Amino acid sequence: MAQVATIAELDVTDHRATIDFIRRHQIALVVIGPEAPLVDGLADNVRAIGVPVFGPGREAAKLEGSKGFTKDLCARVGIPTARYFRTTSRDGALACLDDFGEACVIKADGLAAGKGVVVADTRAEAEAAILDLYASGPVEAVIEERLEGPEASLFVLSDGTTTAAFGSAQDHKRVGEGDTGPNTGGMGAYSPAFDLTPELEERALGEIVRPTIDALAAAGTPYVGVLYAGLMLTADGPKLIEYNVRFGDPECQVLMARFEGDLVETLLAVAEGRLADLPAPTFRDAVALTVVMAAQGYPGTPRTGGAIAGIDAAEATGVTVFQAGTRMDGDTLVSAGGRVLAVTATGADVAAAQAAAYRGVDAIDFPTGFVRRDIGAKAIAKG
Repeated sequence: MAQVATIAELDVTDHRATIDFIRRHQIALVVIGPEAPLVDGLADNVRAIGVPVFGPGREAAKLEGSKGFTKDLCARVGIPTARYFRTTSRDGALACLDDFGEACVIKADGLAAGKGVVVADTRAEAEAAILDLYASGPVEAVIEERLEGPEASLFVLSDGTTTAAFGSAQDHKRVGEGDTGPNTGGMGAYSPAFDLTPELEERALGEIVRPTIDALAAAGTPYVGVLYAGLMLTADGPKLIEYNVRFGDPECQVLMARFEGDLVETLLAVAEGRLADLPAPTFRDAVALTVVMAAQGYPGTPRTGGAIAGIDAAEATGVTVFQAGTRMDGDTLVSAGGRVLAVTATGADVAAAQAAAYRGVDAIDFPTGFVRRDIGAKAIAKG
């Protein structure tokens, strides 16, 4: 980002300082990417000074900020999702396991950077997850039945009134190859998600996404921004797993690699309530695939400070290398977080995009990093 923009040292948790910065620099559009400032109501405070904002207000951001809020909205509106139980009691959470069989899902209610979910295969795993969740005291938990089927991510733009589909992606959440190990913020993704056929996408829009946006509008808290629906494509049709109130990482990388429109004009139209004036978003007829290079230790405590070289060599192969958890240590680029780089490529199909992405990965020298080598493998196996 520093290659194309001026980086400002700004604490977005300090809303007054953020608003002063916006006024001082006459910012004409604010795009709030991370979920925490959205849940904290930054969008509301910026809108209050008359500046267009791409991102939902505090109440609408509860779709990600509180899993219980979203499940209750689904129950009220009739949106298909997993059966669930909400509780602040450890004993209540343990007792409810009798209702969900051997396999279930345990979620912390609030924000957890994509890692606050345990998919338990056995009763013992579920009990251990609950005990771990309550180890530091009372919390809100959501216990769900485990849905079966392929997952897909569907993205929709909303200006509070008008909606527009904005592509799909397939994330790879588990840290290990073969979808093993704990959940992460995402170890790679590809777009489009082929399991989400046009027919299933239309069902998801009609049965899940639009009813959600309509319910928020009816409550006086219109949704403005991008809504990312994590879906399970069950035998009964698409069901909602969870919402994110942002583009998501690494899904955003593969969406942007395919998007053909003017992104700034699109975001501004959403922020100003003019989405209906724009043509429907269009995407390249290609597959985009990204591979996350993470620091050793992730999704636990990552090993930071490891030297990184070869990004120019990687990009010379045709990939785009997005930097996330990096910083400069003198003249050396080093890791400074868990998920460090996202190496992104396009191709005529998943196999071509995968091969191109891993050529880029292999050109990068990051001894204290690791990758999954099977991003997109299931799609390739399906043909």
